[in-house]
Amino acid sequence: MEIRRVELLNDKTGLVMDIKEESYNEAIEKLRLIVEAIEKGDLEVDLLSEKVKEASRLIKLCKDKLYKADLEVKKVLEELD
Repeated sequence: MEIRRVELLNDKTGLVMDIKEESYNEAIEKLRLIVEAIEKGDLEVDLLSEKVKEASRLIKLCKDKLYKADLEVKKVLEELD
């Protein structure tokens, strides 16, 4: 898991926290598990809302990673010309 430093202060301790950002594959696997649980009907209503929010965050993360990878590939290909 990639660790990215952010300037977030913990309300209780006042310390700067590290936030772990999932890799693309980790995010996809988490999404797969969320979808599987929803399809089985295993989630309580309160947990369902939480999981949908988490799925939304993971989808945004994946889209961002794909966009960045696309830009990097295009840049490398342009350098070959």
